[in-house]
Amino acid sequence: MKAKKLLVSLFIITLLMGILPKAALAGKGEVVSLGADLTPEQREKILQEFGVTEDEVEIIVVTIQDVRRHLPDATVKETGTRAYSSAHVKLMPEGDGIFVQTHNISLITGEMYANALATAGVKDAEIKVAAPFKVTGTTALTGIMMAFEESTGRRLNEEAKKTANEELQITQDISEDIGKEKATELIQKVKTEILSQDIKNPEDMRQVIINIANELGVKLSEEQIDQILKLMEKISKLDINVDSILNQLDKIGKNLDIVKNTIQENKGILQRIIDAFLGWLRSIFG
Repeated sequence: MKAKKLLVSLFIITLLMGILPKAALAGKGEVVSLGADLTPEQREKILQEFGVTEDEVEIIVVTIQDVRRHLPDATVKETGTRAYSSAHVKLMPEGDGIFVQTHNISLITGEMYANALATAGVKDAEIKVAAPFKVTGTTALTGIMMAFEESTGRRLNEEAKKTANEELQITQDISEDIGKEKATELIQKVKTEILSQDIKNPEDMRQVIINIANELGVKLSEEQIDQILKLMEKISKLDINVDSILNQLDKIGKNLDIVKNTIQENKGILQRIIDAFLGWLRSIFG
């Protein structure tokens, strides 16, 4: 019975983290962005990772110049000199939210991408980000946004795209001190509070940042608070659909909570199985 419960629970985790909703719009709005510097062999490997072939999806190529166009203030160290990161974007039914999986991305999590993509105006999409070898992932957002634009046939707000890239960079920077999960949750909750309450005053924004950091039990430096504050000021001034962003953030937050709760529950199940196994060994060997 315990083994059966474990298998069911592990299946649920796999379902939540890997097997995404199947109600996708099959064959519609499905685009792959490939890094321009991939070799033919690497290109084929990436397509296999995405589970598609060239004749099944529309393919666009993303160059390092495209990345720098979306990150005008970034240094060469931050953008690199080659474009390898690739993305597979599939539109989902309205209300499904943003789901992001990553492969060979070392610094940016799927949730970090999803939060930033909501700021850019991306919505209801199943996204996979991959590279042929380990990369930081800081520039992959460009390919995702380009693929989403291609799949929908509409252009995202340029200022929103720049702000989304900045958000991703700030989240990653802060994660080095407080961890990826906490950094993601912090930015998501601060953004949700400021947008939902239509907060415009910088000092009120600062207090929101401090309050939520305290709620999460994280310590931010004054420099980090200022970074987040400047980001939130930019987000609050964007000409974007606030309700749409809030809906996407709500989906991301709920999915994060489900995954965290399921992992905690299964940690308990696994521990009980380990304890039972050790008890069985002790009964045999004393």
